[in-house]
Amino acid sequence: MALPPKDREPARLISSSCSLEKILQCNCSFYGAPTPNVQWWVKDNLVGADSLDNSTQVTSTILGPWANTTISLSKLPEIGTHLRCEGKNDYGKHALNIVLMSRQTLVIQSFMNGLFQGLVYGVIVTTLLFLCLLPLIMKHIRRKLANKIAASEADGSPKVRACQQPNMSLKPEEPEKSVITPSESQRLHPFP
Repeated sequence: MALPPKDREPARLISSSCSLEKILQCNCSFYGAPTPNVQWWVKDNLVGADSLDNSTQVTSTILGPWANTTISLSKLPEIGTHLRCEGKNDYGKHALNIVLMSRQTLVIQSFMNGLFQGLVYGVIVTTLLFLCLLPLIMKHIRRKLANKIAASEADGSPKVRACQQPNMSLKPEEPEKSVITPSESQRLHPFP
């Protein structure tokens, strides 16, 4: 496919924006040669500059190969309404679809996403903190246990000594020499 000459360029969407204050305004800017013709649709209905509806107004500005158009809606359309701006010339067309959403829907969705993210991060931080403090907690418990044992040894009461000293010595006894005594039937008898 050959590239078009400089005086022939397909329509391209360069920028777009929407804002909502008292009225909803959406803007589309197109570039192309020849200058693109720009049209707006609301709910698949073409809206022109001479619209009979007082709540919708379209303004366009053309400067050389640039076409800038704005749609203003004084009456807010329903949630989920589709707006479409389309720029076209003899060499191509480019369009942008805009879906209108309620601010409440966006706020609730953002809040839920933030809440879920906060819970996940909170669990991660709590787990990491616990894992970092676990050695310190174990050291503290061992120290308390060692102090308790040392205090009971220092107490010196006979009951404590009796509990601490085992009844049986853990040291093995020295082996004694075995003496083997033969039984009567096993004694050696001389041969006759």
